[in-house]
Amino acid sequence: MKKTLLIMLSPVVLLALLLLFVPQHFASSNTDASASFEARTAATPSYRTASVTKAADAPTGTAAQPAHTNAYSDGTQDLVDYALTLMGTPYIWAGETPAGFDCSGFITHVYDRYEVALPHSSRMQAEEGEQVTRQQARPGDLVIFTGTNPQVREPGHVGIVISQPGDTIEFVHSSSNGGVKLSQVEGSGYEVRFLQVRRVL
Repeated sequence: MKKTLLIMLSPVVLLALLLLFVPQHFASSNTDASASFEARTAATPSYRTASVTKAADAPTGTAAQPAHTNAYSDGTQDLVDYALTLMGTPYIWAGETPAGFDCSGFITHVYDRYEVALPHSSRMQAEEGEQVTRQQARPGDLVIFTGTNPQVREPGHVGIVISQPGDTIEFVHSSSNGGVKLSQVEGSGYEVRFLQVRRVL
């Protein structure tokens, strides 16, 4: 009789033990999985196109605020975002610090921050990296122009592309007319001065 009773009670005891311990195990597993997913998500950068404040919309001396970062996994958008924070910095001949830049000094300063050494010369910067087509121009590329006289087809001005491939080329640069600001190639005086696009990253 005792043996029969023990056999009958065994499934009930087993079921009670399962109900007691199994839900806690699943709750613990789900919590760990959720925490792991959140940690992975936080560590994964979001590669989105940058949306930037145009020079005309930002008061002089005020940094443009990019909405997103990391358009490319190699970090070129981070470089562009930093360059945009310098908008409004005055033009100073031979300058290469945030106190003031000339065009090539601006490039040297920005790239140096990302451990890319470029010479302080638009002519020499036009020989760095590799040439790409206008249609391939992407954020972080250098856009090379003549000096103020477009008849002299030699490098004399340089900027950093901020636009996406295939779009109208927009760039940030230090101009003798307004300091660090945004401009575009197509439909402007820079169209006739355009020489090439160089990829150094």
